Amino acid sequence: MEQVKLYDTTLRDGMQGEGMSLSAAEKARVVQALDGLGVQMIEAGFPSSNPKEEELFAALAELPLERAVVCGFGMTRRRGVEAAEDPALLTLVESFVSVVTLVGKTWGLHLEKVTKVSREENLAMIAESVAFCRERGKRVVYDAEHFFDAYREDPGYALSCLEAAIDAGAENVTLCDTNGASLPDQIAAATEVGVARFGERAEIGIHAHDDAGCGVANSLAAVNAGARMVQGTVNGYGERCGNANLTSILPALQLKMGFEVVPEGKLETLTETVHFIDELCNLSPNPNAPYVGRNAFAHKGGMHVAGVEADARTFEHVEPAAVGNERAILPSELSGKATIRDQARAAGIEIDDEGASRAIEVLKEREHRGYHYEAAPASFELLLRGEAGVYKPLFELESYRVVTQKRAGGEVETEATVKVQIDGERYVEIAEGNGPVSALDKALRQAITGRHPHLAEIELTNYKVRILDQDRGTDAVTRVLLDSADGEREWGTTGVSGNVIEASWQALVDSLEYAFQ
Repeated sequence: MEQVKLYDTTLRDGMQGEGMSLSAAEKARVVQALDGLGVQMIEAGFPSSNPKEEELFAALAELPLERAVVCGFGMTRRRGVEAAEDPALLTLVESFVSVVTLVGKTWGLHLEKVTKVSREENLAMIAESVAFCRERGKRVVYDAEHFFDAYREDPGYALSCLEAAIDAGAENVTLCDTNGASLPDQIAAATEVGVARFGERAEIGIHAHDDAGCGVANSLAAVNAGARMVQGTVNGYGERCGNANLTSILPALQLKMGFEVVPEGKLETLTETVHFIDELCNLSPNPNAPYVGRNAFAHKGGMHVAGVEADARTFEHVEPAAVGNERAILPSELSGKATIRDQARAAGIEIDDEGASRAIEVLKEREHRGYHYEAAPASFELLLRGEAGVYKPLFELESYRVVTQKRAGGEVETEATVKVQIDGERYVEIAEGNGPVSALDKALRQAITGRHPHLAEIELTNYKVRILDQDRGTDAVTRVLLDSADGEREWGTTGVSGNVIEASWQALVDSLEYAFQ
């Protein structure tokens, strides 16, 4: 198979996105993760831009990598300065990297408004900078900034910028859609010309941004037109609307277009790798991301679920495991028996057709009332256990009471009393808490953990309340979603009621009963 190389610029271009910041140590972990995925080239950034980058380059110089080549990034020499005297270029060629990427101007608008140099001087800046890096033993990638804007305005000059870099020794010239303004047909047409003219002398690359929502499509169009290196970022991080998303580009190239991109077995680590990088960046993975999102292979409608059960190709464009993801069957009012059977099987529950039919009716009735089992799989499993006849109640409720009082000094106190029966014995417990749910949680645990001590380890990690019919004001029905964890697993439960405390109680009890089953 013909190869297409990936050039990752997460650590430089990706960090230009709003709120993006990683320490030098975290950036080194990103490099290791991308190397493990099989990415060929990783841009570390400017070695001279700030102390953090200096620390990073020092660390990367000692970091053993299996496959990836670390690239340094810089610009063509400044106007009026010899390349050998430009401080940034000197720092770049003195760094440990074997590959340097130089970005230079291509568009007349930038020459006039930004660098304020003539077209002839710009060509000299490109050629002299590339030649200087080559003389110092570096391989050079030349990024033709705003190439596609320049090509639409003056194709001859845009191509002459590429020619200047290639003549000076650049092994790759990358065509940049820096403003993200181009559409796939424009990308393809210009790339075809570049490949036809220079493809035998240098590799052609593509660097797309996503301002028009076409970053991935533009990158694939360029590959179809002959580009053989794709620049982008993990999860599409980047300035403004982000860069071309390598997370989507990689599987498209390898699974759909038949190119060799990463070694055998590496693509199956894609989901794990990009979620790890999300976590390092303190971002929640996008559940709707193509290929790697939690919902990428999630099925909700009954017809879809039945189709997937018969042959997954009916509603899945690739095998989830091929990218390290997994199929999910989501319970909802749209569910059919296939959903019920799949969920029961996953939970180790045997349920017959009659039980499945009952479960569907209960599910639809409760979802109509406002329950949201898609976000509360533990509560749904308890529903299935009930209809399958294998539900084991943790306790029998006699009553609970919550009292909140505010003193004259402004102090608010909440106290809960819980009365339950466990195996024929009556337990009455009182507890104070930071609000009614906290007090109920403490009182209930006090009542049950004497008989079931392992339930004391459960922590409530998230609590969400949503008003379902806002037009009713304080009489509105509320839905509560609870997330719980015990150190090894996490689960979600739900409750619905016109009384927010009762809705919270339902979700709380489901959380404990799920752990008890």
